[in-house]
Amino acid sequence: MPTDFPQGLSQEAAAARLAEEGSNELGTDQRRSLLSIAGEVAREPMFLLLLGAGAIYLAMGDAHEALILLGFVGIIMLVTILQERRTENALEALRDLSSPRALVIRDGVQTRIAGREVVREDVLVLAEGDRIPADGKVLQAHELAADESMLTGESVAVAKFSDNGQVFAGTLVVRGQGLMQVSTTGQATELGRIGKSLQAIAIESSPLRDEIGRLTKRLALIGIGLCLALALLYWSLRGNWLDALLAGITLAMGILPQEFPVIMIIFLAFGARRIARQKVLTRRLNAIETLGETTVLCVDKTGTLTQNRMAVAALSVGGKFLATDEPGGGDLPEPYHELIEYAVLSSETDPHDPMEQAFHRFAGELLANTEHLHPDWSLEKEYELSPELLAMSHLWKKGSGNHDVVATKGAPEAIADLCHLPEEERRRMSQEAEAMADRGLRVLGVAKAKHVIKENLPDIQHDFDFRFVGLIGLADPLRAEVPGAVAECLHAGIRVVMITGDHPSTARAIAASAGIDGSEVLTGAGLEGLDASKLAQRIASVNVFARVTPQQKLDIVEALKANGEVVAMTGDGVNDAPALKAAHIGIAMGKRGTDVAREAASLVLLEDDFTAIVSAVRLGRRIFANLRQAMIYTLAVHIPIIGLSILPVLFGMPLILAPIHIAFLELVIDPACSIVFEAEAGSPHLMEQPPRSTTEHLLSTRQLVLSLVQGTLVTLAVVTFYVAVISAGTPTEQARALAFIVLVTANAALIFPSRSPDSGWLQMFTGLTPVTAWVLGGTLTGLALITGVPAIAAAFTFSPPSLQQGLLAFIVGAGMMLLFEAAKQSERKIARRALTTLVIPQ
Repeated sequence: MPTDFPQGLSQEAAAARLAEEGSNELGTDQRRSLLSIAGEVAREPMFLLLLGAGAIYLAMGDAHEALILLGFVGIIMLVTILQERRTENALEALRDLSSPRALVIRDGVQTRIAGREVVREDVLVLAEGDRIPADGKVLQAHELAADESMLTGESVAVAKFSDNGQVFAGTLVVRGQGLMQVSTTGQATELGRIGKSLQAIAIESSPLRDEIGRLTKRLALIGIGLCLALALLYWSLRGNWLDALLAGITLAMGILPQEFPVIMIIFLAFGARRIARQKVLTRRLNAIETLGETTVLCVDKTGTLTQNRMAVAALSVGGKFLATDEPGGGDLPEPYHELIEYAVLSSETDPHDPMEQAFHRFAGELLANTEHLHPDWSLEKEYELSPELLAMSHLWKKGSGNHDVVATKGAPEAIADLCHLPEEERRRMSQEAEAMADRGLRVLGVAKAKHVIKENLPDIQHDFDFRFVGLIGLADPLRAEVPGAVAECLHAGIRVVMITGDHPSTARAIAASAGIDGSEVLTGAGLEGLDASKLAQRIASVNVFARVTPQQKLDIVEALKANGEVVAMTGDGVNDAPALKAAHIGIAMGKRGTDVAREAASLVLLEDDFTAIVSAVRLGRRIFANLRQAMIYTLAVHIPIIGLSILPVLFGMPLILAPIHIAFLELVIDPACSIVFEAEAGSPHLMEQPPRSTTEHLLSTRQLVLSLVQGTLVTLAVVTFYVAVISAGTPTEQARALAFIVLVTANAALIFPSRSPDSGWLQMFTGLTPVTAWVLGGTLTGLALITGVPAIAAAFTFSPPSLQQGLLAFIVGAGMMLLFEAAKQSERKIARRALTTLVIPQ
């Protein structure tokens, strides 16, 4: 520990500087308050459309129906806000609410203060395990090393020396002690500058949400046009302009997709719950479905593909190389015992350094209960690492015998120098070290010496008579689940790109282990000379990028987007945050990830499990497939609403549907039925298909035609039944209730053939989820209440029909199921015939 402490700033000078320059806070907080979340939801065009519709009813003087509609809207918005706020609260649990503490010297006295109170030119005491609160220069160093992976992406700790050494805010002291003088605080630090850059990056919108927004606007324009046309027609035929306007509004409600936002929220909110079971936190709901469209997955190496901890990967003794796994790699051959023994002896007894921790873990696993571990020895003297000699030595007292033991480790060339190896042995060791480095390993040499107890201790390491023991290769091990997850992504047509700040050889080795094509590695230096067009061209074929800066990570993501890719980006460090925010979807590691990375991302992996990304992609594809079926269903049930708004006007019949009926159908019954589609398991072949093209529409022309046909069948059935009961002398309110029973029952029956585009006559009844039974039961119960209970029926301008009449209407509606399936089978035959015509040459 440093003992020659400077005076540091005075308390008065520090207080004045804190008042003048502000707190040492990064200003990278991306947290969203309840008010900001509510504002985002309220600004959605689809919600504004709903609010506008309610306002129109209120202006018409129909406060009852207006309040019901606005109440539905309020419930939808509340569900959305609560879901996203709940996610933010979960993120709060991950965040360390307390500011990092700092040991500062002021007026010559060491004082523990909050990190936010550190000011420029403060002198700080650094020790193992400390999180450095600001940028600064090293004044004193005793075996000082810092983990800077959160900034650079490199997993190897960086040694710090008092000669021009620099340390950075947010990094972690993993070895030794030292003193630093603060040079910059807050947003002026490297950490703060990266966080500040996030504010200039716009969050990518969801392609599917954009498409639904465009569809909503088109339908809104059509609805307004038809509304005016029907109102004019009604006024010309019947002369009552108020009723004409009401008829027009009813038609507009039938066309306007009020339930689209409801269905979207249902699918995404339920999707967020499902993915939460995979330990994935959803910060932005639309990120789930965007994952299903992802064409490129950009991954950071350190902490994402790898475990962000060093492990012993290879040993070399006497020219014999041994690849090893940790732990449980079997018995360690005897010739390698001494190498691990002296690697442990040259390390701290309770280390923070990742490499020294790896030596201790390896020895504890494979050398336990052997004579090669020495817990009873005492450390007599340490020889520190220096810029001139990149090696460190420990001298141990055994407690018996006439000599002490010296163990050293360091850079292979430094160990060769200490051992005074002959030129031939030096060349051979250098070749072995280079071969291990080419495998992506961090290579250290190990040597040993004896010191006669009666002799004085040497002042420098060179005065010991060292003998070379061997080489140790360390690596940040690949997560066990990564190769399988990468293979599944590639099988699903998703290109996996690795972006890292590490050395190219390390990047290539990890890529090969993970199953990523690393035949070509592009470095940050190579990226610097490329203009936008050349960058786009190179990025189309290169899958591994090494030695890249945070700005270059962002450039890579932007170039991929410019090439038309839908980009997902994973990462855990501050250096990943700009790219995380710029990608269509950012995925942050929750446990190892930094606050800045988590708050810039759309998804957070709570367990840092890479396979959860694949689960999220699969869920995103399932959501899209089920949403497509739900939209086919929704458009089909819109057709009878439109028809039942127009036909009574044309044929001089009493209106069947009023705005309250449509609001009930579109904001309660239809979304409830859509839950059935959300719960469908989806095709088992979802991950065998390529990602959906960004030019592919949610609904194809063929699917729109199917919706139109099925909706027309319902319209004809309801109108025919309505005309029949009116002709039989049934009162209008009762006839309207019977028509409503046929309509709702037919809509419920349409669920079965619509569950899957590939199901047949019998398959549409198989694999029903409990959700289906609950929804159908709830729908029919609600229908019975509003048509059978006089008080409730009166609010809907119904008169309860007799049991026989209601049962007949139910049978007519349920029987439509056969016609729906016949229409679907016909559409499939036409599609297959068209495909055969295209494939088989004429």
